[in-house]
Amino acid sequence: MNFEGLDPGLAEYAPAMHSALDPVLDAHLNPSLLQNVELDPEGVALEALPAQESVRIMEGVYSELHSVVADVGAPVSGSHFDLHEELLWVGSHGGHATSFFGPTLERYSSFQVNGSDEIRQIQSLENGILFLTKNNLKYMARGGLIIFDYLLDESEDMHSLLLTESSTLLVGGLQNHVLEIDLNTAQETQKYAVETPGVTIMRQTSRFFFCGHTSGKVSLRDLRTFKVEHEFDAFSGSLSDFDVHGNLLATCGFSSRLTGLACDRFLKVYDLRMMRAITPLQVHVDPAFLRFIPTYTSRLAIISQSGQCQFCEPTGLANPADIFHVNPVGPLLMTFDVSASKQALAFGDSEGCVHLWTDSPEPSFNPYSRETEFALPCVVDSLPPLDWSQDLLPLSLIPVPLTTDTLLSDWPAANSAPAPRRAPPVDAEILRTMKKVGFIGYAPNPRTRLRNQIPYRLKESDSEFDSFSQVTESPVGREEEPHLHMVSKKYRKVTIKYSKLGLEDFDFKHYNKTLFAGLEPHIPNAYCNCMIQVLYFLEPVRCLIQNHLCQKEFCLACELGFLFHMLDLSRGDPCQGSNFLRAFRTIPEASALGLILADSDEASGKGSLARLIQRWNRFILTQLHQDLQELEVPQAYRGAGGSSFCSSGDSVIGQLFSCEMENCSLCRCGSETVRASSTLLFTLSYPEGSSSDKTGKNCDFAQVLKRSICLEQNTQAWCDNCEKYQPTIQTRNIRHLPDILVINCEVNSLKEADFWRMQAEVAFKMAIKKHSGEISKNKEFALADWKELGSPEGMLMCPSIEELKNVWLPFSIQMKMTKNKGLDVCNWTDGDEMQWGPARAEEAHGVCVYDLMATVAHILDSRAGGGLVAHIKVGETYHQRKEGVTHQQWYLFNDFLIEPIDKHEAVQFDMNWKVPAILYYIKRNLNSKYNLNIKNPIEASVLLAEASLARKQRKTHTTFIPLMLNEMPQVGDLVGLDAEFVTLNEEEAELRSDGTKSTIKPSQMSVARITCVRGQGPHEGVPFIDDYISTQEQVVDYLTQYSGIKPGDLDAKISSKHLTTLKSTYLKLRFLIDIGVKFVGHGLQKDFRVINLMVPKDQVLDTVYLFHMPRKRMISLRFLAWYFLDLKIQGETHDSIEDARTALQLYRKYLELSKNGTEPESFHKVLKGLYEKGRKMDWKVPEPEGQTSPKNAAVFSSVLAL
Repeated sequence: MNFEGLDPGLAEYAPAMHSALDPVLDAHLNPSLLQNVELDPEGVALEALPAQESVRIMEGVYSELHSVVADVGAPVSGSHFDLHEELLWVGSHGGHATSFFGPTLERYSSFQVNGSDEIRQIQSLENGILFLTKNNLKYMARGGLIIFDYLLDESEDMHSLLLTESSTLLVGGLQNHVLEIDLNTAQETQKYAVETPGVTIMRQTSRFFFCGHTSGKVSLRDLRTFKVEHEFDAFSGSLSDFDVHGNLLATCGFSSRLTGLACDRFLKVYDLRMMRAITPLQVHVDPAFLRFIPTYTSRLAIISQSGQCQFCEPTGLANPADIFHVNPVGPLLMTFDVSASKQALAFGDSEGCVHLWTDSPEPSFNPYSRETEFALPCVVDSLPPLDWSQDLLPLSLIPVPLTTDTLLSDWPAANSAPAPRRAPPVDAEILRTMKKVGFIGYAPNPRTRLRNQIPYRLKESDSEFDSFSQVTESPVGREEEPHLHMVSKKYRKVTIKYSKLGLEDFDFKHYNKTLFAGLEPHIPNAYCNCMIQVLYFLEPVRCLIQNHLCQKEFCLACELGFLFHMLDLSRGDPCQGSNFLRAFRTIPEASALGLILADSDEASGKGSLARLIQRWNRFILTQLHQDLQELEVPQAYRGAGGSSFCSSGDSVIGQLFSCEMENCSLCRCGSETVRASSTLLFTLSYPEGSSSDKTGKNCDFAQVLKRSICLEQNTQAWCDNCEKYQPTIQTRNIRHLPDILVINCEVNSLKEADFWRMQAEVAFKMAIKKHSGEISKNKEFALADWKELGSPEGMLMCPSIEELKNVWLPFSIQMKMTKNKGLDVCNWTDGDEMQWGPARAEEAHGVCVYDLMATVAHILDSRAGGGLVAHIKVGETYHQRKEGVTHQQWYLFNDFLIEPIDKHEAVQFDMNWKVPAILYYIKRNLNSKYNLNIKNPIEASVLLAEASLARKQRKTHTTFIPLMLNEMPQVGDLVGLDAEFVTLNEEEAELRSDGTKSTIKPSQMSVARITCVRGQGPHEGVPFIDDYISTQEQVVDYLTQYSGIKPGDLDAKISSKHLTTLKSTYLKLRFLIDIGVKFVGHGLQKDFRVINLMVPKDQVLDTVYLFHMPRKRMISLRFLAWYFLDLKIQGETHDSIEDARTALQLYRKYLELSKNGTEPESFHKVLKGLYEKGRKMDWKVPEPEGQTSPKNAAVFSSVLAL
């Protein structure tokens, strides 16, 4: 704005409102106008963002009052000031509508208008709001209820609407007609032909309808007949916007240039009295929107998409000083609207933000707005709280209104009739296992339903492919309903049964008799366990991940490396990926992709697990690729980058999985565009109409794979030569083959499932015809008939015809790059290798042979909930490390159930209950191309002193002394350890009828404090680690009585403790484990489990078991300290330093009493005395007269001295 001539006292407002402008420079030449405004890194709140306090609104001068986020990340496609209420309506490209009340922009309502198309125009009526999308007109109440939904023809492409009367509406678009719609009947009443198609803007005065066309013309039409009265050819390119006021018509748009369309800086102005153009108005911005704002004069507001706004008179000269700048969050302004009172301007940008500019501190949108209705306040809070845990609580406390009228539930007898529900059928599992004694049957409870709850189905609902209910195990059921299929027991969802001792008495060996480690499923989002196993058994990936270490707190590659290390150390005991999944839940991309499952969806298996695991597969490969691209390793972790894996600019994940693509787009005009890209996996694309073809046409897997890799499709795309969207043929070719071929099967509907089923049947018939000719139904082959099916090297032959059923996948495929950048793919058999020879096949002929390494399947089991399993071909190196043998074997991995299987089972997919999701093919002799040495990246520097995350932590509060260089632990050194925990999720349990409690889901704990004390040397008992662990997850119970952790101790803003990240402390413990120290503590098994560490048993000295007799109870640390050491600890709360030091002293006492373990009989007598004393004392320590503690012991004097 031009401030010259104003009161000098107002000059102080100018810099505050226009600090981004230099008034002496031409606005369109000043690059500072295009300043970048970024969102707050912590995210933008959904409520209004108030203007800065330094900005004051000056009467008569437009300035920004408020900004608000309408729809995060979705560009604003339409904005409109309500003509009846003080509301601002905003529509997004995602089809979402939001309204804001008053100048403070308080969110009033928000709802979805269209699921896919953007909202192109909004119009307010007395009773609701009209929303126009591409081919849909929706009339909705201001609260979001639909009044009517008028669906236009699919060929329509509507852009503009105009309210002609109170109940008549004109709708125009890119077609050659304009529709007239009656709002009372929601019917089309008239269709007006348009000579010039493309009506994108419509206005109305008392004389004409004004229609703006995409060709750059503005036509003036009769109000009654809609015939053209006059026409102005405003711009040679296209029309951007126009407005009408009085006798003036102002337009802005684009002109045709040699290089294409260019924004015209001349506004074409027309006099409607003489129907001719007057002098064009030159402006200093690139006009995209314009509106008349006739407050004192007929001034124009011209706005560019970059945020520049200029005011000028339509018949005068534009002054470059009359420019102000809107600071959009996104790069472009998308919409602009003026309120009916002309006191407010609304701008919508490409990042979903709306900016409100006003000329007064308290503007009104309309001269006379009616009162806006708000939702009634909730009155529940005024009622007295009721404690439902009280069994004697009278229900009369619940307020019920007194009424003498007939209740709605009192139906007259003439309109109602008793209709008892039929009893549901008995579970087939009960019928199968039932034993009869006389006329009474007895069967174990299959536990498929909650106690005393029987679901009734009022009507049979159409079952979907992912969640059908047709699984049974009863032979009776199979005979009566032959279409039902049985899920093998090993494929069912496995659950852990918890007892009073937790997991200690659960027999995991029953489910896993191998030395490989399973993964526990009870952790949130543990659906990815099968894919973690697949990545672990890829030898180059396992070595690469374990060599990686970085400083990021939540790095998936680091956490996956820690988990792989646990799987390496385990000898058949299950592991849990709690730390990995904790980091996974913090990744914003995982949440945005919908990979974070709610507990209820995961427990019921109702989520589409097949789609979920395929999205997770793409996400984890991309995330690992990004995490491993960093080559600069911090000094604290300088060992991490020394591996030969990090030898090039690209990550090894990229070298293993990445495939460079060449995407070609060919327009029908002959113009061809080629661009390069890369992908880490491929998605199967099935032939069109495959499911409807019931003739059983053979289609090899190799053909489908080639079609999916070298994809060719017809689509609409922008052509630079034609300068518009044209039908193009897009083809994709690959430049080189990846070492590991990852395939997402995308069997997400019955269509794809029928295709797999049909191809398996065709392959089965071809195998029958090839090897044995026609056979009768239900007839088994003799073993001699199947000799030809074995390999020439004498491998295992097919024992029965069952192994050929439901098989379409090949175990090996052959891929070859041709000279013309093409790709040949075919199935590969062992006979082909005998013909070519392995060296000749790959080197002389350029053939790459890929062997199937893993398949991930979705198990459909409505009775048990269904789940995901993996079939993995475990290589020789894994068997050599675990079992000392050298061979390859296929295994089934179903969480903590691991079982060897026949190789044909890995490719058999009965689509009724076992659906393929992910395939992994690896190039033959892959391991020989990579260095598989693992160098432990964790060095002793992790034990050195580090800064605390807590802002208020002081040296005077330090409770530990870090190790000196001469104190670095050696193999066999003792370290006292104790940890304290907080609860993230409460335990879920049910009470049985006999009074016993059954744990359904254990409480989820998180480590909050870890303490390590020196176990020998002059400073024995002095802590060298006392870390409080910062957590970003919500804590439901700090367990202060047992942990000593108080609210605020884990908050970096207010904590006075030595606060660190879990990863930092985890690395310290990992280093101590790797160096070979022995940990002394009480109940270390649970501590290590929650910390998520796998410690060899010979490195754990647990006083719980040292002072324990078989088949007797475990004894608390407090009682042992009182009995043996005459110490009274854990008075009010627990302290981990006290507990760790006490455990060390108890271990010294154990060595003293057992003579270093040489006299077990004498120590057994000591234990008997301990248990007798405990029973007499009821295992309670007598109340102390004067509290003593190890903190007051002489051993703590060394801490004070240091």
